[in-house]
Amino acid sequence: MFDNLSRGLDKAWDMVRKDGKLTADNIKGPMREIRRALLEADVSLPLVRQFVKKVEESALGVKVVKGVRPDQQLVKVVNDELVSLMGGEKQDLNEPRLGPQVILLAGLQGVGKTTAAGKLALHLQKKMKKKVLMVATDVYRPAAIDQLVKLGSMIKVPVFEMGTDADPADIAAKGLEKAKKEKFDAVIVDTSGRLQIDSDMMTELQQVKEAVSPTDVLLAVDAMTGQEAAGVVKAFNDSAELTGAILTKMDGDSRGGAALSVKAISGKPIKFVGTGEKLEALEPFYPDRTASRILGMGDVLTLVEKAEEAAKQNDTEYMMKRLMQNKFDFNDFLNQYKMMNSMGTMGQVMKMIPGFNQITDKQTAAAEKSMARYEVMISSMTKQERADPELLALNISRRRRIARGSGNKEKDVSELMGVYTGMRGQFKRLAKMMQSGGMGGMQGMPKMTEQEMLQATLEGAGPRKVSPGKVRRKRTGGSSRMRELQELASR
Repeated sequence: MFDNLSRGLDKAWDMVRKDGKLTADNIKGPMREIRRALLEADVSLPLVRQFVKKVEESALGVKVVKGVRPDQQLVKVVNDELVSLMGGEKQDLNEPRLGPQVILLAGLQGVGKTTAAGKLALHLQKKMKKKVLMVATDVYRPAAIDQLVKLGSMIKVPVFEMGTDADPADIAAKGLEKAKKEKFDAVIVDTSGRLQIDSDMMTELQQVKEAVSPTDVLLAVDAMTGQEAAGVVKAFNDSAELTGAILTKMDGDSRGGAALSVKAISGKPIKFVGTGEKLEALEPFYPDRTASRILGMGDVLTLVEKAEEAAKQNDTEYMMKRLMQNKFDFNDFLNQYKMMNSMGTMGQVMKMIPGFNQITDKQTAAAEKSMARYEVMISSMTKQERADPELLALNISRRRRIARGSGNKEKDVSELMGVYTGMRGQFKRLAKMMQSGGMGGMQGMPKMTEQEMLQATLEGAGPRKVSPGKVRRKRTGGSSRMRELQELASR
């Protein structure tokens, strides 16, 4: 997401990088690039003009600071204006004074509204530790009711429905009654969708709203529709008084116009964004973190949160001890990648790390394809080979057998060995650094954070062209460790 916008803004910084300071003359070029980048991101022309004017005024008013380059000053100004444009502070869901939290979810057909209901239910259940009930009121589409029931069974969230013959407002009221009686903490009401905004839809939405007095009325909008999404939010808000929006399909939007436009045009904040097809792929919307991603500075806070969540499924203390004892094997290698995959696609994760923003979709797609091959190759190994990678370095017949069994070539197995040793070396260096730094941990063990483990995984995983000849090098000096692993790990 935001890839095109990020590349466009990079051109603006380059134009003033070598200048002494920002002036009325040298800022004209960057302003043109920023204007072009925003228009290509599908931000409306009036909003672009307003944004560029604010950036130019702020940039020219910035005092020259020794040691800070003009391009860095411009990045800071644009960052501040982007955060302001998208709403400033993160907006949480409203909490009820009494009774369950009631969230009314509206939207046009095809935007992913019902899926968003399931994602939001899982978020409230998993992250907020709430007992959630979903209510199906889309009586015009039996498939929508079936979909919500299926989603509910997948995440173990009950769904209240009365079929297609009941009145939507009555269904909502009885669903809320059930929630109160059975002490649910939160209720998500999935309302009827329409192909377009019409008076009947708005009247029905208002009736459902009056029946349950929701704490939040959220509109699901498709991020890929760009500035049109902001117009839809405004139209709904004029009739139904929304409290916010959920941007769906953000992972498929490389422009970013919807995220930049919704708050400025409709006056209503984005509260959540859908970042993938998985039900776990829903994130609270942080304007500051989003601005950081757009500007290529990564999103460390979201990365840490995702890493901590993924690490709950992994024993990081156990992994740390294995690293310190130099016992990192193919089982550990595979576990690290599975942990990373649980956080999202490789591209999504890598772009949260500062310095990784220049990686293209083509490169991440190639890396993901390679990792799928590696997993098949590791699955073709025996338990003994997974636990002792040295066996592969010392025995060409083993490598050939694994290559044949996984449908690959011997050079692919050699490449896997190179990637494995690269990751192992990254972990080894990080562990040594933390030891020498005297950072405290459990029983004297240095503490490695989930983020550091993840970054070591990514940095050590770059494709390495390792020839079969290099892998076949013999041990020297009576060492029980293969020479290739020693050389690569000590670099």
